[in-house]
Amino acid sequence: MSIAADEKQRLIQEFGTKEGDTGSPEVQVAILTSRISTLTEHFKSHKKDNHSRRGLLMMVAQRRKLLDYLKGKEEERYKTLIKRLNIRR
Repeated sequence: MSIAADEKQRLIQEFGTKEGDTGSPEVQVAILTSRISTLTEHFKSHKKDNHSRRGLLMMVAQRRKLLDYLKGKEEERYKTLIKRLNIRR
């Protein structure tokens, strides 16, 4: 399950620090969050799809790593990102 190209471009523009910024932790976390929420909806109707569930767990772990990195680097950017994405922690 991936997100649409136009949704990805919107996230890059919204969370990027400059034009075409796809590598910053903010953009990567925003894209992962969008994919995680899409997969979460998928599991409401496909409870036994364990292959996709493994992918979801890997995405959650990757997002956690990126958030930990950002928190260690610049905690203010981390807090701002958490608020903007409504990730509880």
